[in-house]
Amino acid sequence: ARAMSSAADSAVPRALVYDAPGEPLEALSLRELPALTAPGPGQVQLRYLSSPINPSDINTVQGKYPIMPKLPGGVPGHEGVAEVTAVGPQVTGLSVGDWVVPLAPAQGTWRTAGTYAAADWHAVPRDIGLAAAATIVINPPTALAMLEIFVALQPGDTVAQNGATSAVGEAVIQIARARGIKTINVIRERPDMDAAVARLKGLGADLVTTEHKLKEDLKASGLPAPKLGFNCVGGSAAQAVTSVLADGGTLVTYGGMAMQPVTAGTAAMIFKDISFRGFWLTGRWAAAQGPEGRRKALDAIVALYRSGALTPPPLAPFPL
Repeated sequence: ARAMSSAADSAVPRALVYDAPGEPLEALSLRELPALTAPGPGQVQLRYLSSPINPSDINTVQGKYPIMPKLPGGVPGHEGVAEVTAVGPQVTGLSVGDWVVPLAPAQGTWRTAGTYAAADWHAVPRDIGLAAAATIVINPPTALAMLEIFVALQPGDTVAQNGATSAVGEAVIQIARARGIKTINVIRERPDMDAAVARLKGLGADLVTTEHKLKEDLKASGLPAPKLGFNCVGGSAAQAVTSVLADGGTLVTYGGMAMQPVTAGTAAMIFKDISFRGFWLTGRWAAAQGPEGRRKALDAIVALYRSGALTPPPLAPFPL
């Protein structure tokens, strides 16, 4: 994953800005923003420390994501960690020096500083580290929610997923391990296959395989058929996970990296009664949870980081 960091003077904020949808390298430009003024009632002033680049951010700039900033002059970025530098009147729960992350999407985190409604931000402890704080809002809550809301999993149950080397995939492995749930992880063939397998095994993966070897390796592993599957790729990778689900199992799609449709096999639906569901964290889930539910989910992720059950993805930082 990539993450932008900022050490600029917050009095003259800068941001990556775009005026019309397009490819990020063509549409984005680095611009100075108006100087910040003192925060008003219910507002906080923030200095960004690190802002990740997620697939949803790229899709936002391309105009392919349902939630977008106002154009022209839009600043992308759904996630990041910032430090509170000033607090306006009528703000409770946040203080100067606090680290905070956004509760609402499309806050425009690809900038050095800004002024926001305090209610849209949640404090996180510094002891989880910058990488964990910067990436806490999207991927770990996605993994946690998908493990909880679709199937009542018990210790010893298994889940299968493709895209296992993604940030969500790695979070699924770690959270499942902490709960005694086994994971079957499908990854694509790659030159560094041994290193990828070793990394996922180190995180707690029980089986790491490819689409073509999935059925054979699962049979040899002795693991039970998974009740739940996660798909972030689509196409044949989604079909592979579907093919090994237990009777009555559920496939949850939360991404489409291959830009290929998810096809529901007739046999899987008729003879195995497989269910096909979708998950969108910043849309339906966030609306259903409300602010307090989203805060509870973030606090649960903080607890996982503090316990050592979860580790952040590796980041490659660069300055804005």
